[in-house]
Amino acid sequence: MIQQTALKLSPLDDLHRRLGAKMVSFAGWSLPLQFAGIIEEHNAVRREVGIFDVSHMGRFFVNGPDASRLIRRAVTYNVCRLQPGQAHYAVMCAADGGIIDDVFVYCVAPDRLLVVGNAVNAETDREQVASLLEPGMQAAIEDVQSGTAMIAVQGPDSEELLASALTGAVVRTLPHHGCMEFELLGSPAFIAQSGYTGENGYEVIVEAGRAHAFWQGLLAARARPCGLGARDTLRLEAALMLYGNDIDRTTNPFEAGLGWLVDFDDESFVGREALRRLQERGVARQLVCLKATDKGIMRPGFPVLQEEDAVGKVTSGGFSPTLGVSIGMAYVPSRLAAVGTALTVDVRGRPLPVTVVRRPFYKRPG
Repeated sequence: MIQQTALKLSPLDDLHRRLGAKMVSFAGWSLPLQFAGIIEEHNAVRREVGIFDVSHMGRFFVNGPDASRLIRRAVTYNVCRLQPGQAHYAVMCAADGGIIDDVFVYCVAPDRLLVVGNAVNAETDREQVASLLEPGMQAAIEDVQSGTAMIAVQGPDSEELLASALTGAVVRTLPHHGCMEFELLGSPAFIAQSGYTGENGYEVIVEAGRAHAFWQGLLAARARPCGLGARDTLRLEAALMLYGNDIDRTTNPFEAGLGWLVDFDDESFVGREALRRLQERGVARQLVCLKATDKGIMRPGFPVLQEEDAVGKVTSGGFSPTLGVSIGMAYVPSRLAAVGTALTVDVRGRPLPVTVVRRPFYKRPG
């Protein structure tokens, strides 16, 4: 008899169920797929403000004088440049240049940095950084995933809503991708101006015991609870990648359009030599954005065709509530990656004409 591993539960799990959320299994966690409906939640984030429980995301601090130097060994971006209060997107690669994970690194203080990665890679990311710790280095890893909740507040009204739920000064002083630790409901907390929706937004990490009160305070301020379904449609419109779909160990930063995150400076990091060779050689394929020009929905795994020849597969795809058409991403040969290239997606035997368009599909006004 095969034993099933129990799903991990967010500190907010019981509140989601009380609100009638449809729960699903994702990356080993039980999480809300939707509350009122995916399109309704999607539109709430685009027009007003929505809140997401993202407690499944991996998160750990690295503390000590060598914290930034240790993390730099694991990621392609030179995080040693970050000043306190700054953050940056980064990629963690294997020795062959394949992508282990995409992460955000937040510099809280010169000797305290936070790494946030994908749920499916939480343990892998932590172990990768730990494996690069050498004798004499002054750095220690502090995993905070299990003792905290992480809540994303996203949408054009997110600043006003959070300013009323917290203190206005905490929110309004944060620049783009800014971050800081502060006190929330009498306990230490963390806030960053970041998100995964293409809208202005914030991500807050609170102690598990304070999560209920904070979430309910946001609901009382008229934030709309949102699930994984809307999070996926929002991130797809913003052409933000999903690990396991658009990037993984078989892809590298250059073909994924993430070459801007690779710093070939004097610092050494895992995968540096392989990535240098890939940059010099050039890539045979590129991740592109596809927009349908007719009715039909492209889904992950659907073949991408040039005339009758298969040239790739859709990595992420679906219906865009904002644009009213199907959109998706796919790796295609570099010769077909130019904006305006006409291709076809095989939607269960029916050809769906698509065009390569600029990234992102949606960009917030202003």
